[in-house]
Amino acid sequence: MEKAEVSDLHSGPSTTISLGAEGPQVPKTRPATPTAIERVVSHLTMRSIANPGPPPDGGLQAWTQVFCAWLAILNTWGFVNSFGAFQTYYASILPQSNSTISWIGSTQACLMFLLGTFSGRALDAGLFRPTIIIGIAFQLVGIFTMSLAKNYWQLLLTQGICTGIGGGIFFCPVMGLVSTYFAKRRGMAIGIVTSGNSAGGIIYPIVVRQLLDKVGFGWTVRVLGFINVVSLAVVIAFMKPRLPPRRTGPIIDTSAFTDVPYILHVLGTCFLMPPVYFAFYYIASFARDELHMPYATSLNLVMILNGIGIPARVLPGYIADHYIGVLNTFSCCLLLSIIMLWAWLGIHSIASFYAFTAIYGLAAAAFQSLFPTSIAALGNDIMKTGTRLGMAFTVISFSALVGGPIAGALLKAAGGSYVSPICWSAANTVVGMALC
Repeated sequence: MEKAEVSDLHSGPSTTISLGAEGPQVPKTRPATPTAIERVVSHLTMRSIANPGPPPDGGLQAWTQVFCAWLAILNTWGFVNSFGAFQTYYASILPQSNSTISWIGSTQACLMFLLGTFSGRALDAGLFRPTIIIGIAFQLVGIFTMSLAKNYWQLLLTQGICTGIGGGIFFCPVMGLVSTYFAKRRGMAIGIVTSGNSAGGIIYPIVVRQLLDKVGFGWTVRVLGFINVVSLAVVIAFMKPRLPPRRTGPIIDTSAFTDVPYILHVLGTCFLMPPVYFAFYYIASFARDELHMPYATSLNLVMILNGIGIPARVLPGYIADHYIGVLNTFSCCLLLSIIMLWAWLGIHSIASFYAFTAIYGLAAAAFQSLFPTSIAALGNDIMKTGTRLGMAFTVISFSALVGGPIAGALLKAAGGSYVSPICWSAANTVVGMALC
């Protein structure tokens, strides 16, 4: 057999044509070796993933994603939920009112919701890794520059805006990636991931309490930053997308505007969100102002409020799945919240406040874990679930933005009495439950 090789310098790889008794054979093209840049782009955009198969629903790799996502939530929503430790400290060193200081935490929470609406699309588009790297960079810049802050506006820009942007960019893709590894165990996996929210609400106040008086604010915050560096390096190193890029749907589902149950539920959730952040932001301040607890001791309440939420983020989902349904479980949690918020008015001792914190923490954590599921449960088209959740998060983000400052304004208008903001929170929860 005789062979002739023809190479076209302008058309890419060479082509070999065989000539012999059998006649010309089918040309075989030698695949081009990808360049280093092409390999990096393929890795970053998930182009190399094909035929992933069904979700493994377990195994080392799947549970590794759960652990990494838990770390990501700990460093984002856990940081948001620990703002009560900062609120009380800032009120003691800054000339601004409680209402003004609350804008730092509420801005952070608002941006987390708002940007999460759009960053979740990056997972579908195959841009998971670049997205989380950008988000983590914002998060770390925000924390380390926060350690240098000397006044209110610097804290608002660093802790409020910069860390809010960072967390909002990467938390949603991380949550979405975990769900692609599970089917039957998805509820349990997501419940475990969201418990990072409560864990962060314990860890951050502990670090603040132990270090603030010893090394000062700057180095305390830097230690928090180093915790983030280690945790989020693990996230970057070990989180691995399972699905190839796929086309995303529209950001807005116009049919939702005529879906009355959905609209009322989202509106109701807007009334429910501010009372939760009022409790998380002001629980330590109430202990200090009304019960005369020292600052370091008052942080115990922030940790209890978050710590009790670890089981409360997993068990309600199990009960909803196996017994009474999502909406009924959600309603029970709201009823408990209403009872406890009105009961707050009768608390005048440290012991009773500890009991209140533990019970209300169960209800608040259950609400935070169930409200996305309850919104999704009202949809008839599973293909539109992500879009409708994104729309709801956008609206809810503005509710989270104004909750803390409104409570602080009521506190100031009442001359420092907590009766007005507590009544406002309880009444909001009643209205929210009625709409939901």
